[in-house]
This record gives sequence, C-alpha cells and structure tokens, in this order.
Amino acid sequence: VLISNLRSALEAQFDSRVRATGHSYEKYNNWETIEAWTQQVARENPDLISRSAIGTTFLGNTIYLLKVGRPGPNKPAIFMDCGFHAREWISPAFCQWFVREAVRTYGREIHMTEFLDKLDFYVLPVVNIDGYIYTWTKYRMWRKTRSTNAGSTCIGTDPNRNFDAGWCSVGASKNPCHETYCGSAAESEKETKALANFIRNNLSSIKAYLTIHSYSQMMLYPYSYDYKLPRNNAELVSSHGSRYSISLLRFLNSIPRKKKLYKQFLEVPFLIFSNRSKKLTTTDLQGI
Repeated sequence: VLISNLRSALEAQFDSRVRATGHSYEKYNNWETIEAWTQQVARENPDLISRSAIGTTFLGNTIYLLKVGRPGPNKPAIFMDCGFHAREWISPAFCQWFVREAVRTYGREIHMTEFLDKLDFYVLPVVNIDGYIYTWTKYRMWRKTRSTNAGSTCIGTDPNRNFDAGWCSVGASKNPCHETYCGSAAESEKETKALANFIRNNLSSIKAYLTIHSYSQMMLYPYSYDYKLPRNNAELVSSHGSRYSISLLRFLNSIPRKKKLYKQFLEVPFLIFSNRSKKLTTTDLQGI
C-alpha cells in the first residue's frame, strides 16, 4: 500500500492559501494562478524570459509558452511540456519549478548559466488547461481534455494519444468513454494541434523534446507503438556516448537502487510498450 488514506492525501492538495508575497512553488497552483504567473515571471525577467500564445483550448483558454534563455541568434532549443494529463498535478508544478530555478541560478551556477547562454528552453506549463481546471473544480482524477465527441455523451480525448504517429494503434482506444480515447482523428484536439504546429514550425531550432508526466520515476524514450528501438538507441544507453546520455545515466544511477530505474530506462520499450507516449514518437519522427 503506497497511500494509506488516499482521500486525505487528495484533499490536502487543494491548498487555497495565498502567500503574502510572490508565487508559491511549494504547493499546487490552479490555472488562474499559473496563468498570472506566466505573465509575472516574464515581466520580472525580460532578459531571460518571454511569453507567447501558441493557440487556444477547446473551451477557449489561451495556451501560453515561455521561452527561457538569453537572447541570441540561431540558438538551439529544448522543448519541454507539462500538464498533458489533467490529474498529474506534479507535472505543471515541475515546469514552474524549472523556470524558477533557471531564473534563480542564472549567473550563479555555472551549468545553468551555460545552458541559458547557449540554449533556449521552450516551456509549456500546462497543455491540457481545460482538463486541469476540471480537476480543481469538479473531479480531481479527470485525465482527458474537455472536448465533446460526436455521437457520444462521453467527454474528452487523451491528448497524449492524439498525435499523428502510430495514431490509435496499440495502447489507445477508439471508445470515447475510455481514458485512452485517441480522438476522432490525429490532432483532432486543439491543444494537440497547437503544440504539433509549433514543433513543426520550429524544427530548425528544436533539438530535444521533454514531456513531464507522473506516475513512476522512469525515463521513457521512443518508439511508443513499436518494439523497434530508436536510431540513436546505442548513444542513449552508452556510458561513452554524448554528454546528454552520460548525464542521463548519472541521473538514473543517483536514484535509490531499489527503484530499479536503470533497468527500466534500458528496457522501457518492452516494459511499458502498450501505454507509451505518442508525442515522443511524433517528435522523433520529425527528427528531434
């Protein structure tokens, strides 16, 4: 038993207290608070952060994107999204924390300073805004978007299975009432379409794509709909590979060994094949 009293744990997450000053990075924030924070953090750090809108959700909420990094020409970029599945609150919390740490440590910590001088980070704090709002106002365990489905009274699509890569294949459902419903067509969801369009329009600069989820401490990588390993699999798992792969292996080795994360990283296409992310595969097929 991981949680002895789930109801109490869930109720404790709805912390509505407002801090006397500043944005709270140590509790879960509702969408209204996060939206205001995106504006505030960009306004307070104009030399590092800019905010833009890349689209709207089914219910008309604006999807905001933060660009984090020192201004410079032709900089490579890393794209990071959070909040795909509405109930995974730790995901948007991570994106907020990452931006905060980038601002806090720039000019003080050598690695972050080098990152932001040489790279841009595109940070999308909440993708599935409609669903996220619903978890705060109606049903804490909601997962999908809040779009309507023709011919069904069931609401929402799993945005993570709505990308145009192995669409509606293994690990996805064609039943609108199922939590893994893939949608009426690839990129049928406004949220998915907005994200995919941004990626396609910035392929020349985006060199890596990170998507933050819960539950379980695992590093996942393509492909999600096939046992085929990615073309750079050897580099990913090699201790003699790129700086990225070496850093990744160091991170995995820092986790308590009882978690067995190192093995799960190496064998992830086989361990959780049927419920993997389609967007990881989408970006890989786009050359990221």
